[in-house]
Amino acid sequence: MTNGTVLVTGGAGYIGSHVVKLLGERHEKVIILDDLSTGFEASILHGEFIQGNTGDQELVSKILKEHQVESVLHFAAHTIVPESVENPLKYYKNNTACTRNLLECCSDAGVKHFIFSSTAAVYGELESGYASEETPKAPINPYGSSKLMSEQMIRDLSFATDLNHVILRYFNVAGSDPDGQIGQSTENATLLIKVAAEVAIGKREKLLVYGTDYPTADGTGIRDYIHVSDLAAAHINALNYLRNNGESTTLNCGYGHGFSVREVINAVNKESKTPITVEEMPRRAGDPPELISVADKIHSTLGWSPKFDDLNLIVKTSIDWEKKLLSR
Repeated sequence: MTNGTVLVTGGAGYIGSHVVKLLGERHEKVIILDDLSTGFEASILHGEFIQGNTGDQELVSKILKEHQVESVLHFAAHTIVPESVENPLKYYKNNTACTRNLLECCSDAGVKHFIFSSTAAVYGELESGYASEETPKAPINPYGSSKLMSEQMIRDLSFATDLNHVILRYFNVAGSDPDGQIGQSTENATLLIKVAAEVAIGKREKLLVYGTDYPTADGTGIRDYIHVSDLAAAHINALNYLRNNGESTTLNCGYGHGFSVREVINAVNKESKTPITVEEMPRRAGDPPELISVADKIHSTLGWSPKFDDLNLIVKTSIDWEKKLLSR
């Protein structure tokens, strides 16, 4: 039996492009929809690219119908926590309202499978620092709230229709394609390892560390860093799962252990062989002290087996990619 077309929204972005690469290597029929506000057409290695926004219902409906789309992988979103605090309506418009419009189009077109890019930011600030899928959701920033609202819409639609879904809650995504074909190319990125790698190659002058007085061993925030290629593989596992009639579910995507900001800096210094310049700053609004996944469920449900659970490897692929961008 031939699988139907896969639509990837935000497929020119950091995570989406890594998933498109894996889909292409499987010879899937892929359509990429991206408005290129933060993505890059050069990052798309496979499939047919259409420039546009997921909130454009006329365009989305046309794509779903003309290409007989069976599965939608929805990455298109704004993702910067501090920006969401400063400009919440931007996040509710793009992340929540556009997802609602996309879901309506999917429902009308009879799309069978929906895989959603969610976030550990839905959990908010945790007493233990660890979050399982059943942990109460209490986001402390509009980014997390915008994603949580989208999750609820997806569940409600699945309950009312034949649409099956997998919601994947990402922890801190980092690293780049080990083959060196694609990576995170976003200008003015805010992800710690990306920024630290840019400092290491001289693209940025210094790394700003926000908060050194957290109740952690070294005073800096602790996060569960997951390599982007492992996260991309989880989406392929999720697609296989839904095609095999798996029930709708929500899964954490992380390694189940964390590293502090200072530990990340030490790994970058070790790889670059020169200490990077660091400036300590006050805490940022919306940043919890510690956030680590309880990720047993994704292993048992999807058979997910990560290959890149190594901070030094994550840092190396990040720095290698920055060097490649610099050489261009």
